Amino acid sequence: MIIFPAIDIKDGNCVRLFKGDFSTVEKVASDYLETAKSFEKSGAEWIHMVDLDGAKEGRPVNTKIYTDVAEKTNLKVELGGGIRSIMTIQEYLDMGITRVILGSVALKDPKLVCEAVEKFGSEKIVVGIDAMHEMVATEGWLESSDVHYIDLADKMIDAGVKYFIFTDISKDGTLSGVNREQLKKLADATEGRANIVASGGVHTMDDIIACKEMGLYGTICGKSIYKGTLDLKEAIEYSHE
Repeated sequence: MIIFPAIDIKDGNCVRLFKGDFSTVEKVASDYLETAKSFEKSGAEWIHMVDLDGAKEGRPVNTKIYTDVAEKTNLKVELGGGIRSIMTIQEYLDMGITRVILGSVALKDPKLVCEAVEKFGSEKIVVGIDAMHEMVATEGWLESSDVHYIDLADKMIDAGVKYFIFTDISKDGTLSGVNREQLKKLADATEGRANIVASGGVHTMDDIIACKEMGLYGTICGKSIYKGTLDLKEAIEYSHE
C-alpha cells in the first residue's frame, strides 16, 4: 500500500480544512518545499497535493508550487483542484506532475475523463470521488448531487479509469478515523477492477492498518501528520511490509 502525505494549498500557504469548509482554513506548515522534503526524508515516494483555490475557481491557481515540488524533490506528485480541461492536464503532465486528479469534471463532463484516459493513459489519471452521506459532491465540495459514490465509480471504470480517491467529506480534517464501512463497500464493489485510495479522517496507525487489511491501493494522510497523531515514517514502513 502507498502512503500519500498531503499538502493542500490556499493563497500560497500549506493549509488544512475541517470537513472541506473554506471558513475553517488552518495553516499547518510554513514552507511547502521544506514540508515536501521532510516527507521524502521519512521515506515517502508520492505526495498528494490539492489546489484549493483552483478547486473553488475551476482553474489552476498555484501552479508554481506544484512544479517546484516536482522539480526539486524526487517525489511523484499527484495533483488535484481546478483541473477541468485536456489542455490543463497536458500542461501539468508536461511540467512533471505524475498524476492528475479529476474530481467535479468526472460527474459533470464524463466524456472529458474518457478522452483523458485515452490520450494520457490510465496511469496518469485519478478520479476523486468526494461524498457526503454517500452522495457525490462537486466544485470544491460546495455543490451536492443525487449520484451515489459507487455508481460514479462504476461509470468511471467503464470509461477506463483505474485509480480512485474516495473521500468521506464528513471525515475530512477531523482526525476521527477513516470511514471503513464506505471504503469497504467501494473496495468490494470494484474488486479486481480498480485501485482505491482512502482519504479523509486518518488519525492513527489503526487507520493505516485498517486500510491495508481492506486491500486498498493507498491512504492519504494530512492533518494526522501535522498534528503528530501519526508518524509518517512508521506508516510508510508498515505499508511496505
